Formats: sequence, structure tokens, C-alpha cells
Amino acid sequence: MIKNLFFILSTVLFIGCEDTSEKLNVLQGNAFGTTYSIQYYSQNDFDAEKGIDSVVYAVNKSVSTYMPNSDISKINQGDSTIVVDSIFSDVFLLSEKIHKQSQGYFDPTIGVLRNAYGFGDTQPVKKMDSLTLDSLMQFVGFSKVTLTQKGTIQKQFPEIYFDFNAVAKGYGIDCLGRYLESQGVTHYLIELGGELLSKGQNIEKQKPWVVGIEAVDSELENRSYTHTVALQNEGMASSGNYRKFRIDSLTGKKYVHTLNPLTGEAEESDVTSATVISATCAEADAYATTFMAMGLEKSKTLLSELKQVEAYLTYIDTNHQPQVFVTEGFQKRILE
Repeated sequence: MIKNLFFILSTVLFIGCEDTSEKLNVLQGNAFGTTYSIQYYSQNDFDAEKGIDSVVYAVNKSVSTYMPNSDISKINQGDSTIVVDSIFSDVFLLSEKIHKQSQGYFDPTIGVLRNAYGFGDTQPVKKMDSLTLDSLMQFVGFSKVTLTQKGTIQKQFPEIYFDFNAVAKGYGIDCLGRYLESQGVTHYLIELGGELLSKGQNIEKQKPWVVGIEAVDSELENRSYTHTVALQNEGMASSGNYRKFRIDSLTGKKYVHTLNPLTGEAEESDVTSATVISATCAEADAYATTFMAMGLEKSKTLLSELKQVEAYLTYIDTNHQPQVFVTEGFQKRILE
């Protein structure tokens, strides 16, 4: 799922860095169905583009529902013999952890619902009524799937459809970061589809990397930002329903892409956007989706229990007015 957080480059060109042995490199390209921009300082020359392509291929081969021959696609099609790799295992276990923490509000088995509502990789159902929803809900629930000791996936129903889009892109960004670090890179900023991962600092400025939070009413072709944020050794991701929704042509009903796994409904909570900072981009990615589904009060409760997770939430209050909730740790990162 493509998130709606976009970054502001804090440097454009490498000019007179204090440490002349480290030069700034900027790479841009396409990955995971979107674009990326990577800034990194390095003393060594290496084929970064080739390495990045290799990482992207490995992640797609494991958890991309848009690749018919990926492991996740084969598992969704009913193949129970697939022995998953470390990528799938990591994403599965992280999803299981956040599923439990959120009391079920984060659930990657909502794939059948996402497809039915028209946000997946198949055609939506012609009519989403209560009977259709009830029939689909039996195939939703992370408690109905198991990662066995043999490394295979066991499903209670063959129709259960995994959709890791709310965590896989963030995890892929983490993989890109680990690749750069394996090449000796200690200062970088990765932006992919609006999600970010930072390491070290902007050497030229001798300051943390600076990124931006996109405004809820920002226009696609003319983006605006509410705040700039300092990031250092952490990931940041955002989720929002202000662009990603569908209007049923027959009923005129609005369906949003953030689904409630407990009810199966594709209706908005009072949270209109969630921007999250965490130790990894995968966690930031997953928690942003979680808070969108949970709503404000449940999100505030969960945030009070989480360490190293900070959030900037926009929401609609009981008087139908837009408001903002910001955790103390997130507020400290906002630049005046």
C-alpha cells in the first residue's frame, strides 16, 4: 500500500563536506510499484544500483502479491508446500506481534476483503452487502494461520489471502538500509513511496536528516507540508485515506483502503492520517495502518504502552473539526 508521506531533501548537491573522504551519492529509480530516492555518503565505490535491484527482487519474490510466481502468491493460491524464506518469516512474525498488541486491528489476512472492496489485485465484488461480508469474514483472522517449524504456512481455510502491503514496503526499505550498511555506509536517507529510513546524519550540515509531514489537504500535483522533522537512526511512515478511496458506481457509497479487520468494514475511523516514527521502517509502516483502523482513543492507549514508537495523528473531533494529537517524543523531533 502506497503511503502518503513525502520527504524534503535536506541536501541537493555535495558541496565542501568537512570529511572529504565521504562523498554524497544520490540514486533514484523505481521499486515496489513506486519511486525511490536514496542519499548516502560513502568512502568506497560499489555498484549500489545492482545491489538495490537485487534486494528489491528478493523482497518481491517473497511477499509481493503482484508477482504471480512469488511465494506469497503461491501460498494465496493454496500451495501449502512452500518453505518460506527469512523475508517472509520476518514479516509474518512482526505482523503477528503487532496483531496481538493491537488486539486484532492489524491483520494481514484481510486480503480477501481488500480484493472484494477493490483495493487489491483482483476485481471487486459486484455488491458488498451483509451476506457477502459475512461469507468473507470467515477467511479473515491471523489466528487462523500458522508458520510451522518446517517453515511452511498452514491455513485454516485455503481461501485465506495474505496481504502484507501494510508492512512489506517498510520492511523492504529496512533491507535496503542493511544492504548499504553491508557496504560500509553509515550515513544515509532512503525515501521510497513516501516512507523513510535514516541512518547517521547529513554530514554536510552536521545535523540529522530533515524530512516533511505532508498536509492532509495537500494536492497531488502541488504538495504542501505541515512540519519538518529531524530523523536520525529511525524510520518514518504515514497512512491516510484522503486520497486512497473508492466510490461505488451503483450505490455511491465511499470505501476507504484502511479496513477494520474486526468488522470487515471499509469505513473511516476518526483518525484521518497517521505518521509514525519507530526504530524500523517496517514497524512505522505497520503501526501507521494500525492507528488508522483503531481510531484515536485506542491508538492513544496503545501508544502509551509502546516504547520507541512516536506518532502524529490527525483526527476529526466530536464537533467535526480537524484536530492533531502528537506524542511527546514526536513533538521533540519537530523543527520550528
